[in-house]
Order: sequence, then structure tokens, then C-alpha cells
Amino acid sequence: MSDASEKKIKSNKSRKKNFRRRLANNKWIVTNIPFYLFVAAITIIYIANGHYADKTIRKINKTARHLKEMEYEFKTVKQDVIFRSKQSELARAVEPLGLQVPAKPPVKLTDTLQIR
Repeated sequence: MSDASEKKIKSNKSRKKNFRRRLANNKWIVTNIPFYLFVAAITIIYIANGHYADKTIRKINKTARHLKEMEYEFKTVKQDVIFRSKQSELARAVEPLGLQVPAKPPVKLTDTLQIR
């Protein structure tokens, strides 16, 4: 390599270093640091808000699934109670206990001494 090409390479390197030094020492960057911090804070808040929204949506979906399961369970239990409370089912359930449906209707007792 010749001396001229070496000088060109060195001058290019020195220019880059000078540019970096000027950029680092530039008052413009220093005066805008509050703005950069503000933008960074807004970015962090934006990202946190996105995560919070995702978490909330997952909770809502989980609660909706749980509610649907509870609704199905309620309907099943209600149907079972209605079925077991039928007169024929009650008679069949108490038959092993020795209870039977009376053949005669019940008699109404009234107090004749009571004054109206």
C-alpha cells in the first residue's frame, strides 16, 4: 500500500471519530434527553397496557367458560330435582320405607267451638 492510501484510510477513521465526538458532545442531544425519557416512558406504559389488556381478556374468557359450566350444572340439577319431585317418583322412592300413597283423601278437621 502506498502512503497516500494509508493517509486516506487514517483520515476517514479520524473523520468518523470526530463525528462521533461531535455527536456525543452536541448540546442538541443533551437538551432533548427529557423528551427521550418521555418517549421511553410512554413506550413502557403502552407495552404494559397491552399486557394488561391481554390478561384481562383471558380472565373474562375464563370466567365466561366457568359461568357456562355452572349454568349447565344448574340446569342438570334442576331437571333432576323436578324429575324426583314427581308424585310417581316420590312413591317409588319411599316404598322401601313402607310408606304408601293413601287410598282415601284426607279428612279436613274443623273446630266447631270457634265463633265467627
